[in-house]
Amino acid sequence: MTHERQLSTGHLLALFTILIWGTTFVSTKLLLIDFTPVEILFFRFVIGYVVLLLLYSKRIPLVSLTEEMLFAAAGLCGVTLYFLIENIALTYTLASNVGIIVSIAPFFTAVLAHFFLHGERLNRSFVLGFAIALSGIILISLNGSFVLKLNPIGDVLAFLAPMVWAVYSVIMRKIGALPYHMIGATRKVFFYGLVFMLPTLFMFDFDLNLMRFADMNNLANLLFLGIGASALCFVTWNRAVRVLGAVKTSIYIYLVPVITVVASALILDEALTWVTVLGVVLTLVGSYLSEKRSTGHVDSSSHVAVQSTSRSL
Repeated sequence: MTHERQLSTGHLLALFTILIWGTTFVSTKLLLIDFTPVEILFFRFVIGYVVLLLLYSKRIPLVSLTEEMLFAAAGLCGVTLYFLIENIALTYTLASNVGIIVSIAPFFTAVLAHFFLHGERLNRSFVLGFAIALSGIILISLNGSFVLKLNPIGDVLAFLAPMVWAVYSVIMRKIGALPYHMIGATRKVFFYGLVFMLPTLFMFDFDLNLMRFADMNNLANLLFLGIGASALCFVTWNRAVRVLGAVKTSIYIYLVPVITVVASALILDEALTWVTVLGVVLTLVGSYLSEKRSTGHVDSSSHVAVQSTSRSL
């Protein structure tokens, strides 16, 4: 497969992932009737881990402590901390606040990548695109109410979520350079995420009541989150990071509020206001400008990653 075709595949994988992640709010909202946030988180990643184990059971060897620390750090940041911090933040502040703040993840990713990854440098096009996309996300999140209530504890926690996701993205870029199958690598990340999650089960409301799975709606939504949004999407996202790089892939996060708005209108019959439409347009324009950061040159590190992808999948 040519370099250009691999890059196109990376973009399609990132877009596919975001399309799924942008609709997970529907399943989560329905599951919150019978499950607590930490229960949803734990069950979805247990399901995801089992699915990945069935798809690829080959053990990833323990080569060095440094590599093992990378997998452990990815599980801690991308699975345990990100979702827990986001869920806890929602208990202290408005969902609109969290939605706006979490969407800053591409900027934090770009800053970390600028300092810690070769070939992923910040430039004016990315910063301009970020500013325009963020203004659109703010319009979408406020949905015309123009009321942004500050809640210090929740808002600070919300800022931590995109920070740890940025760390996860940078770490996965490094893991992607290793000669391991992406499904196996993602499974190992899930394993460490679940290990770090275990202590939190005693800190928050957790009930191992399996009778709730007898409800077909609960079962279907958890399977969607576990198989689709976790097992499948983390693999496709991690592969996109391997091919495109941490920064270029993270730009697709801007599209989550856009997809959420469209899904809300189609599934929950929520009305679209002109402010929301304007926000969607600004977000799309901003993501396009941010993407142009690499136009006109080929990132050598991405080319290496593409070759690595061909060998490891």
